[in-house]
Amino acid sequence: MKSEAAVKSSVQKIPGLVLISHYFEVPLDYDKPSGRKISIFAREVRSTENADKDEMPFLVYLQGGPGFQSPRPESNSGWLKRALKEYRVLLLDQRGTGLSTPVTHQTMNEVADADAQFEYLKHFRADNIVRDCELIRKSLNKGKKWSVIGQSYGGFCITTYLSFHSEGLEAAIITGGFAPLVDDPDAVYRACYERLIEKNEEFYRRFPGDAEIVSRIVEHLQSNEVHLPCGELLSARRFLELGITFGFKCSGHSMNTIHYLLETAFVPNTAKETLSFVFLRGIENLMDFNTNPIYSLLHEAIYCQGAASKWSADRILKEFPQFDFNSRKKDPIFFTGEMIYSWMFDEYSCLKQFRQVADKIAAYSGWPALYDREALKSCTVPCVGTIYHGDLYVDRVMAEETAKTISGCQYWLTNEFEHDGLREDGEKVLDRLLALLKGECS
Repeated sequence: MKSEAAVKSSVQKIPGLVLISHYFEVPLDYDKPSGRKISIFAREVRSTENADKDEMPFLVYLQGGPGFQSPRPESNSGWLKRALKEYRVLLLDQRGTGLSTPVTHQTMNEVADADAQFEYLKHFRADNIVRDCELIRKSLNKGKKWSVIGQSYGGFCITTYLSFHSEGLEAAIITGGFAPLVDDPDAVYRACYERLIEKNEEFYRRFPGDAEIVSRIVEHLQSNEVHLPCGELLSARRFLELGITFGFKCSGHSMNTIHYLLETAFVPNTAKETLSFVFLRGIENLMDFNTNPIYSLLHEAIYCQGAASKWSADRILKEFPQFDFNSRKKDPIFFTGEMIYSWMFDEYSCLKQFRQVADKIAAYSGWPALYDREALKSCTVPCVGTIYHGDLYVDRVMAEETAKTISGCQYWLTNEFEHDGLREDGEKVLDRLLALLKGECS
């Protein structure tokens, strides 16, 4: 199969960086190469000092998610600054995100019905993201091997890459994203709920006064019909989804962020208790479910190999009465976390149209393999990574099992960072991993 990169559609320069846009036409379904095509966008980044060095090797960045576009660089800083000393960085918009034939509630209106949407969305997991990478590598990098770095779900994609297409890789770097080698998400969610209990306890130790505020908000939402500025109903269960931020440490998404938001919850000095516009708008700004539907639609499916998810987060939640806010009136009410619930497709306006297709995805058991343990055990690609000790999103025990399965993989287990370590101090994190890759540290 041949696919040519488009002529460099644009070359942009911002202080310290040169940005080169590339577009590729790829099959929606690689088993039907002559069928429907989609577009994949990748932004090549070079430092100003190395702008003309076409011979520099590529480092391909795979974003976390699923369903989120690659970062849009604004300066030569963070992990990018460290990477650009040795590489040209390729920021890939994974299929369905950013400028890569995006999947949104608007674009999916062009796909006929729930059955057709289901057939379409089946092709947006890690297996096909990796196939896209390989097609692009053969075109853009003239078939030469390249290195990859994956944050969170990007690391899941790399684990798939190592399983099925390791011949294309020079080296692999995984940050907070050693994929659990499971066939369905149940064990993942059990571990995540257990970790989430710990995170809630940590939150209330840090901000003990917030227990009363959270209880007041939940009672208010149960007694009143409250709408967000966008017009959507704010239910108590939707409010409690703010715990999704509890595993981050920086960039306005953390426990501290929620505490400061709670400070603004109620309009002061009013006769009738009222939730403030600032608070309601803040909730909207912290949630990406409307703008990134792949995240909701495929979040459980990214763990499935020959098995159906069957709304795993909903089912496993029943094993943890700690999250039943209706029965915990006198105790701190616990926030939920990175879980996708069936009811979300009834409450988020841009997800409502996906109600039927979401149920089809949850019931589907024909998902192909994402990982090959035997291939990982015999892999010869140098692989390094970070595992964050208290990671809310990628269980440490499962991550270590995967890292130990990958032949020769070296990993840095640390409690210095949360899941967003690459964002918090990316230059330090990547420098340590590159040194590990080169055998300069242990």
